[in-house]
Amino acid sequence: MATPKERRYARKIKASGQFDRDFYRGMVPGLHWLYKQNPERHYVIFGEALDIQPSGSFSPRAYLRHNPDVAAAGMRPLEHYVTLGIQEGRVTRDLPGFDLVDGVAFPILRADPTRKKARFAIVVHVFYAELWGEIAARIKAQSFEYDLYVSYIKSKSHKTDIKDLVLGDFPKAKVYAMPNHGRDIYPFLHFVAAGFLDGYEAVCKLHTKKSPHRTDGDVWRQALIQGILGDPDATMTRLETFLTAWDAGFWVADGQHYSGTEWWGSNVDTTRQLLDRIEVPLDVSSLDFPAGSMYWLKPTILAMLKSMQLTQDHFQIEDQQLDGTTAHAVERALGYICKAAGLKTYQTTEIDSLTPKAKPKAPQYVTAFYLPQFHPIAENDRWWGKGYTEWTSVVAAEPNFSGHAHPVLPADLGFYDLRVPETLAEQAKMAKAAGIDAFCAYYYWFDGQRLLEKPIDLMLDRPDVEFPFYLCWANESWRRNWDGLSGEILMPQTYFPGFASDLARDVARYMRDPRYQRPDGIRPRFVIYRPEDMPDPAAAVEQMRQVWRDEGIGEVELGAVLFHVDGDSPVKDNLFDFWVEMPPHGLVKSNAYLFGGPDGNKMQTSVMQGFSGLIYDYAKAAAYATSSTYTKRLPKTTIAGIMPSWDNTARRGDKAHIAYGANVGTFRRWLHSLLEKRIAGSYREELWINAWNEWAEKAVLEPTKQNGDAYLKVLAEFCGDKTQKET
Repeated sequence: MATPKERRYARKIKASGQFDRDFYRGMVPGLHWLYKQNPERHYVIFGEALDIQPSGSFSPRAYLRHNPDVAAAGMRPLEHYVTLGIQEGRVTRDLPGFDLVDGVAFPILRADPTRKKARFAIVVHVFYAELWGEIAARIKAQSFEYDLYVSYIKSKSHKTDIKDLVLGDFPKAKVYAMPNHGRDIYPFLHFVAAGFLDGYEAVCKLHTKKSPHRTDGDVWRQALIQGILGDPDATMTRLETFLTAWDAGFWVADGQHYSGTEWWGSNVDTTRQLLDRIEVPLDVSSLDFPAGSMYWLKPTILAMLKSMQLTQDHFQIEDQQLDGTTAHAVERALGYICKAAGLKTYQTTEIDSLTPKAKPKAPQYVTAFYLPQFHPIAENDRWWGKGYTEWTSVVAAEPNFSGHAHPVLPADLGFYDLRVPETLAEQAKMAKAAGIDAFCAYYYWFDGQRLLEKPIDLMLDRPDVEFPFYLCWANESWRRNWDGLSGEILMPQTYFPGFASDLARDVARYMRDPRYQRPDGIRPRFVIYRPEDMPDPAAAVEQMRQVWRDEGIGEVELGAVLFHVDGDSPVKDNLFDFWVEMPPHGLVKSNAYLFGGPDGNKMQTSVMQGFSGLIYDYAKAAAYATSSTYTKRLPKTTIAGIMPSWDNTARRGDKAHIAYGANVGTFRRWLHSLLEKRIAGSYREELWINAWNEWAEKAVLEPTKQNGDAYLKVLAEFCGDKTQKET
């Protein structure tokens, strides 16, 4: 029970603004619920005498030590500070001098993607040299194969350079001196950004944690490390369980999965800004995250951290801050990243009792739409300006809201020209490694006139180029606003008498190429984008089929795209052998709109003035795609579809349609759900992706500067294992 004097003291420090309630609750996790309501009272009765800090910048014991007159005056530390000390600029905490070496900069790192890698990586940040031996012994005890990466701080007080200590224990380790900037978080992200941690099955992050603000700092550190690098046999067993659990994102020591808003501290705004960079929404009322900055993590988490594109300028120089820095915000952002990807944080005892669910079976065949718009043609020169290609629009795109990642720039393949057949070969190689069986290339044919035909025609003349493909007749009229539905017509599709027969004869030569795909092993496949636009779809289809028979092609497996707007000529489901689901068509319901919908502006982040387009929730579209409400409306022969993203800002500017929240994690979540719930009922258990390289619509699997090859890695995780596919 508090005395009247203690109650007055509690009211005084509460009114002063120098008592951080969230911080204090975090310092005393087991606080009784009554004291959680009034933590100032706990502080004056118990906390101050135990040197529990009331904020990240004030230590009662240090204040008394640096200001001996306070005790002599009979005043309590925080009472003196809020009454006199704050005006006098008194020292409030210990600021140990580490005598750091000046002039250390972050090294320029470039990973060799072809280097031989172990299954796992261990990353250690060393600030306290005296703790290296403890961590080294723990690493040496492990039985699994690993590559070791170490960042360290150079101090004049170190008798031996830390790099020499590390290499003495681990001669093959990669060791780099870094400035004391962003504590252990930014050095880790520096490795991530350089691609050093790409390609590992899992990564273990450690650092020489002392936590001088905690009396149990050494015990805490040892528990954190022991929990994730304990007994070698147990660690290996847990690691395999962690890998097998498709929904595991982090593995932490027991007690290190923090949950509750009391852990926010002063980090809400910065956390929101970080998550905006990868379009992950922030629900302030729901906070959980892996604490202590020591854990195992999966590649999807690493990919999303890399996608944030954080630099040293986003982080503060280290000054013993206990809260409110970018490093603290990153720690909390990890929980939201994990949830966005459909992943969880598991503690060690949870790993021990976990029975992972089997990964869903891979699809039997995977197709991705392929756009041949990456080379100049005379018509685009005339309509859009000399030298126009898809890249022209892509590089000119500007953000429509805070955190909107534009322009989207290519990585591994660069600004390619599809008149170079070797580019197609490299694309096919990437696709195959990710589990994609074929490209469905758009075929632009307007009453006998071809557009954008060179890439496929040049490839046809190069039998040495491996490029599995089939064609989709993109039978929309070309319009200036790119949607095929409205605006000035640039190239009309008129469907002159006999068009179907002429089209079929033109396509037949491609079907004779051995690279033209026959997914069922017998029939070449052909797709029509907008069958309802043809004057008499049934008659046109029959004419096509007969021409292919006459040409010696035989029967063709004919499909059509499920479009979100009905055409003039309704089509029966059984007219085609199969239908292609093409997200986002048909998946955006009224409750998914975040901007421009019936409820106005629901965006958490600020939208640019003048934007008049539509923004909808990618996650809600994904959830609807696996709902029975949606799937029961589909033809029985529908191929299940997915999109990595959708955002046509590059084409429509401030009138764009945008799927907000599309990132590597949410794509992985949608893909897993689709395979688990729908692939068994998909036509021939196939999967269709929109798209491989629709750069101006941000529907891209190819490597980008922001995401690297993360989308391909996710696809390979679930579709790349051919042993899961029936033969």
